[in-house]
Order: sequence, then C-alpha cells, then structure tokens
Amino acid sequence: MAAGALLSSSRGMASQVQPDVRFPASARDRIAVASYPFRDFILPAEYVSALASPTAPKMELTEFAAHVKSRFNINKIEPWSSHFRSLEPKYLDEFRVALDQAKAMVVNIAFDGLHSFYALDRAERERAIADNKQWIDAAATLGSPSIRTHIASGDNQPPDLDRSADTLLRIVEHAATRNVVIHLENDDGVTEEPVFLAKLIEKVNSPWLRGLPDFGNSLMHKIPEDAYAGLEAMFNHAYGICHVKQSEATGQGANVQVDLAYAFAILKKTGFHGYCSMEYDNTGDPYKGTEELIARTLALLS
Repeated sequence: MAAGALLSSSRGMASQVQPDVRFPASARDRIAVASYPFRDFILPAEYVSALASPTAPKMELTEFAAHVKSRFNINKIEPWSSHFRSLEPKYLDEFRVALDQAKAMVVNIAFDGLHSFYALDRAERERAIADNKQWIDAAATLGSPSIRTHIASGDNQPPDLDRSADTLLRIVEHAATRNVVIHLENDDGVTEEPVFLAKLIEKVNSPWLRGLPDFGNSLMHKIPEDAYAGLEAMFNHAYGICHVKQSEATGQGANVQVDLAYAFAILKKTGFHGYCSMEYDNTGDPYKGTEELIARTLALLS
C-alpha cells in the first residue's frame, strides 16, 4: 500500500495531512540541548561513561529542562529514551507539568528501539511497530513534534529496504494521527548509513518520515568526502532537527573533528529551518563542550 493511501485513510483522525511545525527564526530559539551527553548526571544511570564520578550529583529527566534553562539559557531539550523512568500517563503528566513550569519544551525524543524493522520474523517487526507507537504517543503527550527512531539490526543481516519500508509505513500511519514526525538518523554505520536512509525515506515517501542529519556520526565510518556527502543527503531529507557536534570520540579512543563551518554551510544550502540539538559526544566535560557548541552554533547560524 502506498504511503499516500495510508495517510488518506487517517485524515479523519489527524489534525493535518502533513506536519506544519512553526520553527522559530532567531538562532538561540532554534537551539536545543540533548540529554544524552549528560548521561553521567541523569537518573536512571544505566549507561554512563568510564570517566563518570560516582559522587557526581544526579537529577531526574523531569528536572533537566529547568537545569538546561538555568545553565545555558536554552529552553528546548531533546531527551533520550533511556532517561525516561516510565511511559505511564502519571509520569508523562508530571514531566509535562515540569516543562510548563520551566517554560520549556521537548523538540524531539531520541528513541533507541531494540526490535528490528527488517527482521525475517514478522513478530519481531510487529514488536518494533508497537514500541514506536508507544513513543509516538509519549511525544504527543509531551507536546514534542517528533521522535527519532532507531533501525536495530535484524538476524545479523544487512538492512533490508523493502521490509524496513513496510514496517515504517505502519509507524508513520500512526504518527500522522498524532501529528508527530518520525526521524531517521545517520547513526549506526551499517543499518543507518546515510545513502540507505535516503533511499528508505524516498521509498516510504511520506511527509511524516524525515532525516535527522548528525554532523559527526558518518565521519566515524567514512572518509570526510563521503561523510559530508552523506550529511548533505540527510539534510536534503530533513525537517525538524539536526545534531550538532564539534568532534566525536571513536571506540579506539581517537577524536574525529567536524568542520562545523562546512556542516553549517550544508545546512543553509539545503534550506533547513528546524532545530539544532547540541549533542556533545566526546570525552571531557559535557557542560564546557555544550557551552562551546552553543557559542559556535549562534555564530554560524547568523
């Protein structure tokens, strides 16, 4: 079934046929701060860096927006799914109240799903659909215009375009009814390689499925020329959010540097008007790294 048919069938439930987020014009208002770089400081601390101090003060995710506003003068956040205590209505309502009190908002939820879109086992693909629907509903409750989903590996096989597209069609059908955009990020170098993602987005052909360009991830897997070509391919399919990084720490301990001026030139060339999420992803102090990213972003967005 074509994406258009799916969307047509849901028009009675969806408030609009395609997303229509009113993105702010000023550079500072376009900046968000991701919770992932602060995983040493947010509970539950199930995933922390090797350099984490056991005595470092910890906060709940529900406190993060107020903390970011106080620390960075930024009122937009991008929470990571592992930082959520629950998806129960009571917890989400408390989170929404905390956002309102901080006069802040969630601009995207980074959801790391474990179930594969392209597994041969249909039940596995159905579990992926069910999980994504839960996070779409959570985004709608929190007022987030989008989620970023993850293409988990299936059967230790390379990603399958057709099965991935069929699964994502089911997901974007639900997303359309909740006015939530689904983003795919060039993250994993195998299942989320930017050329594959571009083909997948084009195959699904829905305004509710878009790209999330990450400045640094593809540099971990490709030579710079190919990595920046992949970044441009992602921006050509982008809508709501990108991840700004100045450098990336590899698994071998090396640092990959991002040409921020060139990356922002691609952003402007492709006419991207969405949010820029600060995702410091290197060893060192994420507070200092985030401050530097914000300063560079303000300069390069203007």
